[in-house]
Amino acid sequence: MKLTKKFQFLHEGTEQQGRPTLLNEIYTELYITDAKEIIEECEIRQIETAAMKAVTEDRPINCNDIFTRLPGQNQPIRTVLTKGFAGIGKTVSVQKFILDWAERKANLDIHFIFPLPFRELNLINDKKLSLLDLLQVFFPETKEMDIFSDKYKVLFIFDGLDECRFPLNFPSNEILQNATKETSVDVLLTNLIAGNLLPSALIWITSRPAAADLIPSKCVHRMTEVRGFNDPQKVQYFRKRISDQSLADRIISHLKSSRSLYIMCHIPVFCWISATVLEKMLSQAESGEIPKTLTQMYTHFLIIQTNIKHEKDYEKNVTDEDMILKLGKVAFQQLVKGNVIFYEEDLRECGIDVTEASVYSGLCTQIFREEFGLHLGKIYCFVHLSIQEHLAAMYVHHTFTTQKINIPIFDLHQKAVDETLQNKNSHLGLFLRFLLETRYHNLEKTVKYIKKKIEEHPTPEKFISLFHCLNDLGDSSLVEQIQRYLNQRALTTAKLTPLQWSAVVFALLTSENLDVFELKAYAWKTNCAQMVRVLWHLVPVVKASRSVRYVIMTMHLRNSIIQTVLLFILYHLIYFEIKPSVHFVIFHRLAHCELTPKCCRPLAEALASESSCLMEMNLNGNVLKDAGVKLLSEGLGSFNCKLQIMGMNGCGVTDEGCAALASALISNPSHLRELDLSFNKLGGRGVQCLSDGLKNALCKVEKLKLRKCDVTDEGCAALDSALASNPSHLRELDLSGNNVRDLGAKWLFVALQNPKCQLKILRLKECGVTDESCAALVSALRSNPSHLKVLDLSENKLADSGIKLLSKGPKCPAIGLEQMLTGCGITHKGCGALALALTSNLSQLKELNLSNNAIGDSGLKLLSDALQSPHCKLQTLGLNDCGITDEGCDALISALTLNLSNLSKLHLFGNEIGKSTEERLLSIHPMGFIASLSKPHFILV
Repeated sequence: MKLTKKFQFLHEGTEQQGRPTLLNEIYTELYITDAKEIIEECEIRQIETAAMKAVTEDRPINCNDIFTRLPGQNQPIRTVLTKGFAGIGKTVSVQKFILDWAERKANLDIHFIFPLPFRELNLINDKKLSLLDLLQVFFPETKEMDIFSDKYKVLFIFDGLDECRFPLNFPSNEILQNATKETSVDVLLTNLIAGNLLPSALIWITSRPAAADLIPSKCVHRMTEVRGFNDPQKVQYFRKRISDQSLADRIISHLKSSRSLYIMCHIPVFCWISATVLEKMLSQAESGEIPKTLTQMYTHFLIIQTNIKHEKDYEKNVTDEDMILKLGKVAFQQLVKGNVIFYEEDLRECGIDVTEASVYSGLCTQIFREEFGLHLGKIYCFVHLSIQEHLAAMYVHHTFTTQKINIPIFDLHQKAVDETLQNKNSHLGLFLRFLLETRYHNLEKTVKYIKKKIEEHPTPEKFISLFHCLNDLGDSSLVEQIQRYLNQRALTTAKLTPLQWSAVVFALLTSENLDVFELKAYAWKTNCAQMVRVLWHLVPVVKASRSVRYVIMTMHLRNSIIQTVLLFILYHLIYFEIKPSVHFVIFHRLAHCELTPKCCRPLAEALASESSCLMEMNLNGNVLKDAGVKLLSEGLGSFNCKLQIMGMNGCGVTDEGCAALASALISNPSHLRELDLSFNKLGGRGVQCLSDGLKNALCKVEKLKLRKCDVTDEGCAALDSALASNPSHLRELDLSGNNVRDLGAKWLFVALQNPKCQLKILRLKECGVTDESCAALVSALRSNPSHLKVLDLSENKLADSGIKLLSKGPKCPAIGLEQMLTGCGITHKGCGALALALTSNLSQLKELNLSNNAIGDSGLKLLSDALQSPHCKLQTLGLNDCGITDEGCDALISALTLNLSNLSKLHLFGNEIGKSTEERLLSIHPMGFIASLSKPHFILV
C-alpha cells in the first residue's frame, strides 16, 4: 500500500509544484534491450545514435521481465544493471516495475521490494549501520519482520549509480556476510551487490553509461539498456500528454520538421519540455516565432517557467536575473565536476542562502528540483542534465561578456570548443551548442574554427556535436554540398577531404531512414586504398544502420599498411556493437593478403567479442606462423566465438601452433566445424596435439584437412585414437600428400572398425599406400558396418591386385563406397574385378573415378558390359587419360543406347576419340546426359 501510494503518480517537473499525473494514464512503453557491454560513451553521441538504434534490430524487453531468463539461458539472473543516459526513462521504468508489483500485476513471486536511490544513500554515507538498520531507516515497518528468511524473495533497487558519492571499492572492501554487523554504507552495498551478503536477494541497479563500470562485470548477470522512445512511441507520448489531439498533431508535425529536435524527442524529458513549450506557443493565446533549434526551445522553456513566478505571490527580494545567474553558476560548477545532484554546501558556494532554497525552486518551478531524502537532509538537482547545461552556458556567456568586454566573443567560443574536445567523457556537448548559439553579427571566425576542428578530429564522438553547432549557427553549407553528392549518388567519383567525409557521416546519421545502408553506393568502383578510406569514415554509419548490404567480401591485399588498417576496422566494427541482423560477414576472406602475426591480435579480439558475427575466416597463404596462431587461438577458445570455418592453409604452422589450437578446440563451447591446416609442417607431434583436442567431448570439428602436413604413420596412430573416441564428431578427414604408407593406413582402417567412428569421407591421395593396405581396409569394413561413403585412394600404387581385393566377392563392403582411384596403376584386369562388383545385387557404387589409369579399350568394354546390368547403380564415371579410342567408345555407346544405365555424367578428357564418336556420345539421353569430352565443361541440355 505504501509503495502504491508513493509510486502511482508521475511528477513531470518538481514534486512539490509539478502537475501530478497517474503513471498508468500517461506511461508510454520505453524501448529496453539487452546491452552488449559497458562502453563509456559521451551523452550527446548517445542521444544522436539512440534514435537510430531504437529500431527492431534488438528484441525489446518489458521492464517487468528484466529478471526473466531468455530461452536457452540456464543461469538464474540475480543482478541486473540497466544503463541509459540522463532523462531516458530509467527511474520511470523502476517506478513502473514497482507500481505493477504493488498492484499485483507482475512479479508476484517477489515478496519485498526495497527502493534505495543512491541520492538518498549519499546522505547517510558517514554513518555506521548494519543492513538491517539501513532498511529500518528507510522502511520503519520492517522492524518487526523477518525479511531475511529463506522463505522470502527480496529485491533491492539502487537507482542512479551515477549519483553515488561514495567509492564502491569492491576490491578493497572487507567481505561481509552478517546482515546485523555495523559498517559503512559503501561496504554494505559492495557486499550486497557482489552476493556475499544475502546471496539469494535480487539486485537492480540503474546508471548513466559513464558510471556503469563502477560495478565489476563479474557481479552483473544481465546488462540492459533503456533507449527511450522510438518514433512510434514519441507520437504515442504526445497523444497521451496533449488532450487536444489536433494540437498534438501540430506539435508532432513541427518537431518532425526539425531533425535535430525530433532526435532529441528520443528522451522522454525532452518530450515533456517540448510539450510544455509548444502547447503554449501553438495555442491561439500565444504568438511569436516557434522554436526551431535546441537553444530556442530551452530559452522559451526558461521564459515560461520564470513567468509562472509572476503568476504566484512569491517574495520580491530576488530578481529574475539574479536568480537565473546564481542557478547558472551552480549548474556550471557542478557540470565541470560531472555532478547532476548537489547539496546545501554546493548552494552556499554559489551565494545561495539555503534558507531561501525553496524560493529559488519556486521561481523556476520545473527547472530546479528540490527533493527531500527522508528527514536526513535536502537534495537538489535540475529536472534534466540538458537544463543544467543550458543554464551553465547562459552563466558562462554572461560572465564573459560582462567581465571581459574588450575580448572578442570568438575567444570564448574557441576556448569552449577546445575544452569540449579535450574533455575525456565529452559530457559538455550540449553545453557547447547552447553557448555557441548566441545571435551575433560576426561569427565567421567561429564557423571557420569549428570546421578546422572537425577536420582535425575525424572520430564521430567529437565532430558530430560540432556539426550540430554549425547548423545552430546557421551554416549548413558543408552538409548541403554533401547532400547534393548523395542525391546524385556521385560519391564514388568525388575526391572528398576528411572534412567532407565527416559531413557525409553527419548527413547519413541525421537522415530520415537509416534502416538499410547501401555501402556499394559509396565504395563500388574503388581500389583497395580507396576502400579503406571509405570504410574508415563510414564506420559510425555502419554501426548505426539496421542492416548493411554489399560489402566487398574478397580482398587480395598486397600492402601491409592497408591490410593492417582493414583488420583494425574489422575489430572496430565487430567489437563495438555490430548487430546480428547485419547481412554480411566482414572481410572473412583474407587469403594471400601478406598478413603477419601482429595482424592476428585484432582478429582474435573480434572473434572473442560478445557481438561477433564472424562465421567463416579464410587466412590461407598468409605467413602467420605459430605466434599468429597462438593469438588466433585465444579468440577461437572464447565462449563468445561463433566461428565455424577456419582456413589456415600454408600459414607456416608447426606443432607449437597446433598445441595452441588444441587448447582452443577443447574450450567451452567450441563452434568450429571445419579446420584446414594443409601445407603446414605439423609432423607427428602436431597431429598428436590436434588429436587430443578432437577427443574432447566439447570439440565439434566435423571436417579436418591435413594435406601435405608431414603426417606419418605415427600421426595416423594418434588420429586412430581420436576417431575412436566418444563422442567423435569427425565426418571428413583429408590426409592427401602425406607419407602415411601402409602402416599409417592400417591404423586409420582399424579406427573404421570402431562403432563410435562416424567418418564418412576419407582422402588418402598420394600417401604411399599399396595393395597391402587394401586387405586391411576390406577386413575393417567387413568387421563392422562402417559409415564410410567416400574413399579417395588416388595416386597410390594399388595396381590390379589391390583393386581385386577391394572388389572381391559379391558381399565386399567396398563396392558401396564412392571410389577415387585415379593414377593407381590399374589395367583392364582391374576393370574386370570392378565390373563384377558393379553387377552385384549388393552394389551401391554411384561414383567411380579411374582417370589416369591404362585401362584401354578392353577395360572400357568390360565396364560397358557392367553398365547394362540392372544392379549397376553407377551415375558418374571418370575415364580421363585412360588410353581409350573410338573402339572402346563403340561398346560404351552400345551399352548406353539400351537406355538401361543410370549413368548421367561421363568424363573422357585426354583420350583419342574422333569427332563423329563425340557427336554420337553427346546425342545420348539429351535431357540429362553430361559428357565432358575434348571440349572442357561442354554440357548437353
